[in-house]
Amino acid sequence: MGASEPKKLALLRIKDILEEHSDYDHPITQEEIVAKLKAQYGIDVDRKTVGRNLSLLKEAGVEIESKRGGSYIAERRFDDSELRLLIDGVLSSKHVTARQSKDLIERICELSNKYFKASVRYVHSVNEWSKTENQAVFYNIALVHTAIEEARKITFSYNKYGTDKKLHRSSTQTVSPYLMLLHNQRYYLRGYNDRYQTIQNYRLDRITNMEILDEKAFPLKKVPGNERGIDYKLLGSAYPYMFSDEPERIDFTADKIIVDQVIDWFGKDITISETADEGKVSISLTASPMAMKYWALQYINGVEIIRPEKLRSEIIADLEKGLGKYKGQ
Repeated sequence: MGASEPKKLALLRIKDILEEHSDYDHPITQEEIVAKLKAQYGIDVDRKTVGRNLSLLKEAGVEIESKRGGSYIAERRFDDSELRLLIDGVLSSKHVTARQSKDLIERICELSNKYFKASVRYVHSVNEWSKTENQAVFYNIALVHTAIEEARKITFSYNKYGTDKKLHRSSTQTVSPYLMLLHNQRYYLRGYNDRYQTIQNYRLDRITNMEILDEKAFPLKKVPGNERGIDYKLLGSAYPYMFSDEPERIDFTADKIIVDQVIDWFGKDITISETADEGKVSISLTASPMAMKYWALQYINGVEIIRPEKLRSEIIADLEKGLGKYKGQ
């Protein structure tokens, strides 16, 4: 215990004690509150004073329930299941470093009581998860947000992993940033690249040395196909791997047993029709051809691309090349 606090802070400290030490399964008595006020804050009050302060807190709108075993906070800003959902989100976010993840989880735990904190074991194993090593991610997010708000260009180093498993600069990019989005547990920056004069997607955890330039950003509505702004629905279904090529209509057949996985990847904005083969269906959708090729190769035993012919030919060429490698040709 540090220096004793004035009694007028008792009301605030009683609320702190309830938030830290109570829930439905762990009510706390007025006598226990008296003892904790003395031990933790040096505030010496009697049980009747605690009772009056509990009544004042209830009148002020604090959700406190009282029963024979004592009192407890009945409603918090987040319940424990919601906090666990937030923690799982932090853990699965590969763009957040292990150290940052641990810090965020500890702060999320502060939103509940000591019993919830004791039940959370993730923080001790966070280093075992696959995480980025780029400490600049949160700083990059702040800079991109500022650049978007001020409609200014940014420049940065874009990095790739080498054989030493460390990030190395592969290029310097100048981009007009339009938005950031989370996709497959990774954070992406979407913006107009001056050099290629197209919209590109960049992993934020691969970016270092970011700076905001004085130069004004290239207006999004001047980019062909974006006259009405960003089509967020298209981003979700047409870019499963965040490639930046122009979406096209793609027709393919698929085994019925993987329709569930097709919808998982591309959403429900697709056309499905029966075929002569009872075990297959025809599917049409709009997607990035580059992403579709990557996806179709993963599902090669259950999917056959029909159109466009160029995409079909590219997949055939990739399959022949791969088969040649395995046959030693």
